Amino acid sequence: MKLRLAAIDIGSNAARLLISDVTDNFGKPEFNKINLVRVPLRLGFDVFDHEQKEISSEKVDMLLHTLKAYKHLLEAYEVDYTKAAATSAMRDATNAKEIIRRVKEETGIEIEVISGGYEATLIYENHIAENLDKEHAYLYIDVGGGSTELTFFAGNTLLFSSSFNIGTIRLLKNQVTVAQWDGMKDYIRRETRNYTDRVVAIGSGGNINKIFSISKRKEGKSLHIELLKDYHKEFSSFNLEDRMRLYKLREDRADVIVPALLIYINAMRWAGAEEIYVPKIGLADGLVQHLYADLKRKGVEV
Repeated sequence: MKLRLAAIDIGSNAARLLISDVTDNFGKPEFNKINLVRVPLRLGFDVFDHEQKEISSEKVDMLLHTLKAYKHLLEAYEVDYTKAAATSAMRDATNAKEIIRRVKEETGIEIEVISGGYEATLIYENHIAENLDKEHAYLYIDVGGGSTELTFFAGNTLLFSSSFNIGTIRLLKNQVTVAQWDGMKDYIRRETRNYTDRVVAIGSGGNINKIFSISKRKEGKSLHIELLKDYHKEFSSFNLEDRMRLYKLREDRADVIVPALLIYINAMRWAGAEEIYVPKIGLADGLVQHLYADLKRKGVEV
């Protein structure tokens, strides 16, 4: 038997729909991606502003159109179960409750606004590090528009999972203070200090996926921190239009890729990690796996 599951990730930069088939392979679930759709809603550009902490009516309409389209896709693909979650922008938006009510009313989709800590845990639930060697400790770095989720894993043990309000759109909006950077630096250094020279990073998020694609590295190979620094310097030397033209980037990627690189570089530097693996996993993958685990607990057969 096979289950078809879907996850909707409503982030600060984009909303994603992931549809996956899940089969039980002798007690171990196997997830096969059927489709991934991304719409750059950029909710964070409304929310991460001192003047305006709410999502504008224009963006609410865009969100509703997107979720109505996703609803049609869920029906077309005959999805059995769906989980929808919203992150940093919706956490901060003063009108989040009203938006969630309208979405439920007009689409039937129930959105859960999840905490930063829970978001970090969901990223970790992809269990990528379990397939890597046990000699190293692994720092998951998931960079979004509104926040960065960090999860630290050594051996078979999850050592910490934390979220920081340092994201690409917040940086573009000058909404990240020196104190916030220092807080993340102190936290990473303190929590990873017993694993010096053993830390390897695992990156998730659209920006690191794009960097990996541009690098033309083979699947499964790592990127060195010096390469990320080179890309940061190179991209920073061009204006937005040139970045889009030279690297064939969409505007909604070209503007956030520079602050994203800065976050990855800093997190790796502070943890002493020289390499980062990019397995192309994200919150939507974690949501699908979490949904599957919930269904199993409730006795749903696969």
